[in-house]
Amino acid sequence: MYTLLNTINHPADLRQLDRKSLKQVADELREFLLESVSKTGGHLASNLGAIELTIALHYVYHTPDDRLVWDVGHQSYPHKILTGRREAMARLRMKGGLAGFPKREESEYDTFGVGHSSTSISAALGMAVAAKLKGEDRKTVAIIGDGAMTAGQAFEALNNAGAMDANMLVILNDNEMSISPNVGALNNYLAKLISGKFFNTVRKGGSKLLESMPPVHEFVRRAEEHTKGMFTPGTLFEEFGFNYIGPIDGHDLDVLIPTLQNLRELDGPQFLHIVTRKGQGYKLAENDPVLYHGVSKFDKANGIAGGKGGGKPSYTQIFGDWLCDMAALDKRLVGITPAMREGSGLVRFEQEFPERYFDVGIAEQHAVTYAAGVACEGMKPVVAIYSTFLQRAYDQLIHDVAIQNLPVVFAIDRAGLVGADGPTHAGSFDIVYLRCIPNMVVMAPSDENECRQMLYTAFQLDQPTAVRYPRGTGPGVSIEKQMTTLPVGKGEIRRTGQHVAILAFGSMLQPALAAAEQLDATVANMRFVKPLDTTLVLQLAAAHTLLVTVEEGSIMGGAGSAVAEALMQAGVAANVLQLGLKDEYVEHGDPTLLLADCGLNTEGILASINKRLIQLQQ
Repeated sequence: MYTLLNTINHPADLRQLDRKSLKQVADELREFLLESVSKTGGHLASNLGAIELTIALHYVYHTPDDRLVWDVGHQSYPHKILTGRREAMARLRMKGGLAGFPKREESEYDTFGVGHSSTSISAALGMAVAAKLKGEDRKTVAIIGDGAMTAGQAFEALNNAGAMDANMLVILNDNEMSISPNVGALNNYLAKLISGKFFNTVRKGGSKLLESMPPVHEFVRRAEEHTKGMFTPGTLFEEFGFNYIGPIDGHDLDVLIPTLQNLRELDGPQFLHIVTRKGQGYKLAENDPVLYHGVSKFDKANGIAGGKGGGKPSYTQIFGDWLCDMAALDKRLVGITPAMREGSGLVRFEQEFPERYFDVGIAEQHAVTYAAGVACEGMKPVVAIYSTFLQRAYDQLIHDVAIQNLPVVFAIDRAGLVGADGPTHAGSFDIVYLRCIPNMVVMAPSDENECRQMLYTAFQLDQPTAVRYPRGTGPGVSIEKQMTTLPVGKGEIRRTGQHVAILAFGSMLQPALAAAEQLDATVANMRFVKPLDTTLVLQLAAAHTLLVTVEEGSIMGGAGSAVAEALMQAGVAANVLQLGLKDEYVEHGDPTLLLADCGLNTEGILASINKRLIQLQQ
């Protein structure tokens, strides 16, 4: 089935093939990718759309000596397959298997690790400048797509790269669902023409000659700009100092390869705009690229089955339902997301309250400051954002929201470990980076109903508030339609025992309760990381030999540290065992296995407590 693909173990093998055979390579690679991802799950539509581009890049560029920087990283599966990892795709995103994103430790062809978007141009510029300083003759290419060009960092890098006149190529993989009308025979011809040596030699030589005649030089420059503008939307990128080419058909190897060959020989900053189709070659994904963006295992012949039905609602769904219910009660509510409508559960909200729904693109910094501006005018913004994405807007969180004590609610999804997406997406640090900010309230629900009530409580407060909840489903408790304000900064005793008190934060309540049954320990559902229920902490310390804090977040500076600080400030000497994520990154894999590795399942909590009890007895 894979006659040519099976002969390609490295890009050097690909470069040995006749160019006419590359179409067959693309067909085989697309079929292999579809077969592989249908069995493992992962990102599908964007990778199907990047097949020809990946082949063309590795065919033209001398990788790994030439540097390819992928952005966003979830379009790199074809790259992995062509760079010696074809067989390893069978364990994609599994513990001990391939990562779902480029990873420097995994391959020399993965030049830059990336999970979030819009970093490629900055990284590629750094690589290009480093090569120049070291006197190395290598080429650098940044491939940016899937909306990554909407982020401010991409434009900051473009501005810097153009001013530095760096030798690098930026490829915009424009994979929106609508195909640009500029893609066609004429534009493909123009792209090859204006990327060629003759055109650029004449342009540069003529520019130098005309610099001595400023009025004529300006006239010619404007004439060229307007002539190119008749066929291309590249004026913006030209103003940044790039030589803009395109847009061209990103699935046409007969256009891609000669254009890239021309661009590889050019000096200075180059910009190639290609148009691709997400899900290319698989009709079901072409027709619904959102559904097939990130997939679980599925039957490729029949596609992804319809609604799941009957299962427990995820925390994301709990949030989405609450948002709609709250919006119906309070017209001040505004929902904001940085390009994560589906992932953050805002689809229904957009449909029911379109005038109060705002997707600001992949622009987390803007999302937070925009929310601050909304709050300044008496509205009540709710920012739906992943834990790791909020990290990108930390300055805005402090400077624009917290210092001004504005009532912005942060609904923080993917708190804690996220499984297959790995360390770039794990919400390991939000407790740490939130609890140190004055004016912030930080809550961690232990179940679905508590999540709903905490969101309602956060909305009632007149200050910045965060509710952090994990990916996936909870324990499956019944959800009360009626919304009730929880007492701020108050935890609750969920089990009374002796000797050992386990202070559980958020998702760790269930394994803590299970461990407590075997230990006959007390368990407190702390609910609030900030303000911490200091009264409850001191009460438990006075009545127990050992306090154990458990959190699905970083131990260093986390909720356990808050408990230890409270005891120290009260002058109470207590034995405290802090359990959570250690000072290391947790790799991708099944969440259940990862929690076990971190000692955050029932057995791990039991083992850690028993070990400490033995130490205390010695």
